[in-house]
Amino acid sequence: MPCLNLTTNIALDGVDTSSILSEATSSVASIIGKPEAYVMVVLKGSVPISFGGTEQPAAYGELVSIGGINPSTNKELSAAIASILETKLSVPKSRVFLKFYDAKGSNFGWNGSTF
Repeated sequence: MPCLNLTTNIALDGVDTSSILSEATSSVASIIGKPEAYVMVVLKGSVPISFGGTEQPAAYGELVSIGGINPSTNKELSAAIASILETKLSVPKSRVFLKFYDAKGSNFGWNGSTF
Protein backbone atom coordinates (compact mmCIF):
# COMPACT_ATOMS: atom_id res chain seq x y z
CA MET A 1 0.00 0.00 0.00
CA PRO A 2 2.35 2.76 -1.17
CA CYS A 3 1.24 6.28 -0.31
CA LEU A 4 2.89 9.30 -1.91
CA ASN A 5 2.19 12.66 -0.24
CA LEU A 6 3.21 15.64 -2.37
CA THR A 7 3.15 19.22 -1.12
CA THR A 8 3.97 22.28 -3.21
CA ASN A 9 3.76 26.04 -3.00
CA ILE A 10 2.24 26.13 -6.49
CA ALA A 11 -1.45 27.03 -6.71
CA LEU A 12 -3.38 24.14 -8.22
CA ASP A 13 -6.38 26.16 -9.44
CA GLY A 14 -6.74 25.49 -13.15
CA VAL A 15 -4.09 22.75 -13.09
CA ASP A 16 -4.92 19.31 -14.47
CA THR A 17 -4.31 17.53 -11.17
CA SER A 18 -5.83 14.32 -12.52
CA SER A 19 -2.91 13.86 -14.90
CA ILE A 20 -0.41 14.47 -12.09
CA LEU A 21 -2.17 11.93 -9.85
CA SER A 22 -2.41 9.41 -12.67
CA GLU A 23 1.23 9.72 -13.75
CA ALA A 24 2.50 9.60 -10.16
CA THR A 25 0.35 6.54 -9.43
CA SER A 26 1.62 4.75 -12.51
CA SER A 27 5.25 5.64 -11.78
CA VAL A 28 5.12 4.52 -8.15
CA ALA A 29 3.37 1.25 -9.03
CA SER A 30 5.72 0.31 -11.85
CA ILE A 31 8.94 1.27 -10.06
CA ILE A 32 8.06 -0.34 -6.72
CA GLY A 33 6.36 -3.31 -8.34
CA LYS A 34 2.97 -2.96 -6.66
CA PRO A 35 -0.47 -2.94 -8.32
CA GLU A 36 -1.84 0.53 -9.10
CA ALA A 37 -4.97 -0.45 -7.17
CA TYR A 38 -2.96 -0.18 -3.94
CA VAL A 39 -1.17 3.12 -4.65
CA MET A 40 -2.45 6.34 -3.05
CA VAL A 41 -1.24 9.79 -4.12
CA VAL A 42 -2.11 12.96 -2.20
CA LEU A 43 -1.37 16.35 -3.78
CA LYS A 44 -1.55 19.58 -1.76
CA GLY A 45 -0.94 22.99 -3.33
CA SER A 46 -0.63 26.60 -2.21
CA VAL A 47 1.32 25.56 0.90
CA PRO A 48 3.85 28.19 2.02
CA ILE A 49 7.31 26.69 1.39
CA SER A 50 10.70 28.32 1.67
CA PHE A 51 13.61 26.38 0.19
CA GLY A 52 17.11 27.83 0.08
CA GLY A 53 15.78 31.07 1.51
CA THR A 54 13.35 31.73 -1.35
CA GLU A 55 9.71 31.02 -2.01
CA GLN A 56 10.27 30.13 -5.65
CA PRO A 57 8.41 27.02 -6.88
CA ALA A 58 9.31 24.04 -4.69
CA ALA A 59 7.88 20.70 -3.58
CA TYR A 60 8.31 18.17 -0.80
CA GLY A 61 7.17 14.58 -0.90
CA GLU A 62 7.09 11.50 1.29
CA LEU A 63 6.57 7.99 0.02
CA VAL A 64 5.62 5.27 2.49
CA SER A 65 5.52 1.68 1.29
CA ILE A 66 5.54 -1.83 2.66
CA GLY A 67 8.59 -3.06 0.76
CA GLY A 68 9.91 -1.84 -2.55
CA ILE A 69 11.97 0.90 -0.92
CA ASN A 70 15.71 0.59 -1.54
CA PRO A 71 18.53 2.80 -2.89
CA SER A 72 17.92 1.76 -6.50
CA THR A 73 14.14 2.27 -6.53
CA ASN A 74 14.47 5.48 -4.49
CA LYS A 75 16.75 6.97 -7.14
CA GLU A 76 14.35 5.92 -9.90
CA LEU A 77 11.34 7.24 -7.98
CA SER A 78 13.10 10.52 -7.29
CA ALA A 79 13.79 11.01 -10.99
CA ALA A 80 10.24 10.08 -12.04
CA ILE A 81 8.41 12.22 -9.47
CA ALA A 82 10.70 15.23 -9.97
CA SER A 83 10.14 14.98 -13.72
CA ILE A 84 6.36 14.95 -13.28
CA LEU A 85 6.48 18.00 -10.99
CA GLU A 86 8.79 19.84 -13.38
CA THR A 87 6.67 19.04 -16.44
CA LYS A 88 3.23 19.56 -14.90
CA LEU A 89 3.88 22.32 -12.33
CA SER A 90 7.15 23.93 -13.48
CA VAL A 91 8.88 23.05 -10.22
CA PRO A 92 12.60 22.67 -11.02
CA LYS A 93 13.98 19.24 -10.17
CA SER A 94 16.59 20.96 -8.01
CA ARG A 95 13.78 22.30 -5.79
CA VAL A 96 12.12 18.94 -5.04
CA PHE A 97 12.91 16.96 -1.89
CA LEU A 98 11.57 13.43 -1.44
CA LYS A 99 11.75 11.21 1.64
CA PHE A 100 11.24 7.45 1.49
CA TYR A 101 9.91 5.22 4.28
CA ASP A 102 9.87 1.42 4.26
CA ALA A 103 7.06 0.51 6.67
CA LYS A 104 6.25 -2.77 8.38
CA GLY A 105 2.85 -4.15 7.46
CA SER A 106 1.81 -4.02 11.11
CA ASN A 107 2.40 -0.25 11.06
CA PHE A 108 0.15 0.38 8.07
CA GLY A 109 -3.64 0.44 8.50
CA TRP A 110 -6.12 -0.38 5.75
CA ASN A 111 -9.67 -1.64 5.57
CA GLY A 112 -10.11 -1.44 9.34
CA SER A 113 -7.05 -3.57 10.06
CA THR A 114 -3.31 -3.75 9.35
CA PHE A 115 -1.26 -5.68 6.82
